[in-house]
Amino acid sequence: MAVLDVLVKYYPSFLVALGETMKLTVISLIFATILGVIFGLFKVSGMKPLKVLANIYIDIIRGTPLMVQTMIIFYGISQVLRPYGFSWGDIGGSFTAGAVTLSLNAGAYMAEIIRGGIEAIDKGQMEAARSLGLPYGKSMRRVILPQAFRTMMPSIINQFIISLKDTSLISIIGIRELTQNGKIIAANNSMMVMAIWVAVALHYLVICTVLSKVAIMVERKVSYGKQ
Repeated sequence: MAVLDVLVKYYPSFLVALGETMKLTVISLIFATILGVIFGLFKVSGMKPLKVLANIYIDIIRGTPLMVQTMIIFYGISQVLRPYGFSWGDIGGSFTAGAVTLSLNAGAYMAEIIRGGIEAIDKGQMEAARSLGLPYGKSMRRVILPQAFRTMMPSIINQFIISLKDTSLISIIGIRELTQNGKIIAANNSMMVMAIWVAVALHYLVICTVLSKVAIMVERKVSYGKQ
């Protein structure tokens, strides 16, 4: 009953925090997809400098914790660029910094997803497109990527789930998403800490379960007829 009481009492607060969490996740995933396409294409290109650049970016992001990346981007960049008049507060504050951090983080993983999706397409597809006179860029854009994205959709949805849960780490810079909202409510209700955090967990569980089911449905649809 305690959990239900918390959900009812703080329903408006949880609803706003959930909206902030979803907004942060969607925005970051859009930019992460753009970064993923760019660096994914770099990884499969025949130009060594582009491959090296992509590998450096991916290795740095995948080799460091998200929380450390958040601290560097929010506090470190602010300190370094403050003499030049830069402030996160001028461009949306902690929300913008959090979205940038999540985008860069998810972008590295998206790059690997996209690289794998492109490499899964039969090389004959590119050869056929090039033989018809299409340049490499247009062949990739019109022939390879549409097929690759169809294959990658389950993985992209899974990355959406991961990024959604990763927003909890971004709470360290003060964004009032679900986790930060739970911290604030728990600080004012010390006798209901367990119920509050179970309520927070339930919000994540419901969203992630729905997205997981969607990923399974998409995967079945994509794989249908391939056997």
